[in-house]
Amino acid sequence: MYALITGASSGIGREIAIQLAKRGYGLILVARNKGALEELAHSLDTKTVVIALDLSKEKNCIKLYHILRDKPIDILVNNAGFGCYGEFAGTKLSTELNMIGLNVCALHILTKLFLRKMLREGRGYILNVASLAAFAPGPYMATYYATKSYVLKLTESIAAELKHKSRSVSISAFCPGPVSTDFNNRAGVSFSMKPIDSSLAARTALKGMFERKRVIFPRPVDAATAMVAKTAPSGLVAAVCRHIQKKKLK
Repeated sequence: MYALITGASSGIGREIAIQLAKRGYGLILVARNKGALEELAHSLDTKTVVIALDLSKEKNCIKLYHILRDKPIDILVNNAGFGCYGEFAGTKLSTELNMIGLNVCALHILTKLFLRKMLREGRGYILNVASLAAFAPGPYMATYYATKSYVLKLTESIAAELKHKSRSVSISAFCPGPVSTDFNNRAGVSFSMKPIDSSLAARTALKGMFERKRVIFPRPVDAATAMVAKTAPSGLVAAVCRHIQKKKLK
């Protein structure tokens, strides 16, 4: 049994790798930082394959699938992603296109290709890492919020299809609030609420995945926040998010 984890060099992806290794899974770790992947691999007591690839490029996603098409992969964790902060008119187009390539296109490609493989083999779990950002407009992080909304809606739609197609293959979206990782440093912001530990986030994500939950929240407050965002007027939610986001700039 193997688990394929993207964005495995740090944060939630790294913690998921550690916890799946304890469960006896072989691991295929993917990220751009080969050194960090190798360091993680050496610390784990399980069979581990390290693949250094930039998944923001479509050709590398296809390449990854062809490398692994004959491996017995039972779990796919689409964790790779990043964000950036600033007014939409002022942020760099190249950065945002790279973000869309990684947060959306890579996840879409890998989900489709490995879902087909899992359906053929009659087993498998897919865990797509979204965010609470998926439930609301995101002034000052517009592109990031939009990418996570895509991840959530894609995952929910596929899950509805699988409900009537296969009981042995499932897909879940993990929607945490702030998590203590390198994400905020790369995005150039600081969190406005206390982040949860990445190991706790990983544990709750895996628990929900194995329970075949469609949407997974690490804390009750995250689920409640999502519910409020879904039911409140969108203009009000956008105004609140704008107020919160504007205070994040370091």
